[in-house]
Amino acid sequence: MRSSFGFGGGVMATETHPYHWAARLSRAAGGTGQPHAAFHAFDELCAEIFGHRLFTILAWEAGADEVERVYSSRPQEYPMSARKRMGPTPWGALVLGSGRSWLGASAEDMRWAFPDHELIAALGCAACINSPVSWNGAVLGAINVLDAADAYRPSDLEALEAISGFLVGPLLATKSQQP
Repeated sequence: MRSSFGFGGGVMATETHPYHWAARLSRAAGGTGQPHAAFHAFDELCAEIFGHRLFTILAWEAGADEVERVYSSRPQEYPMSARKRMGPTPWGALVLGSGRSWLGASAEDMRWAFPDHELIAALGCAACINSPVSWNGAVLGAINVLDAADAYRPSDLEALEAISGFLVGPLLATKSQQP
């Protein structure tokens, strides 16, 4: 199911107000159970705005070969805390190294981007929008929203970029929780 999140005027943040999505994310970030609560709220928002079969959040340390999955909408297939070698890949150079978003629309695009493309395909996913989450000039991680082939448009990628900043605090929290 897709919905739109508008940018209009007004005073109250309700489910019918154009800023309800921002208020939801802010309330989630201010609650307990962090950073998982904020990640889960972001997942729900992305499901509402874009639709998805798989949603993950990856944490990354600049220059590292691996990313760590810190959130997954499907933990059975994509468990949290799992590591994946993405830094030294073309996708990693683009999204993590250069801090640029990426839209893949086909199974061929998934093969180019992800070493686990067979598992992605088995989940019925052949399209993806990825946005880096950046803070103070550094990429902290990436948001991954996946669905069936041709599910996303460039405007979806722009919308994901627009809301990615809501994950800066939660991703920084994951780094402070590491030993």
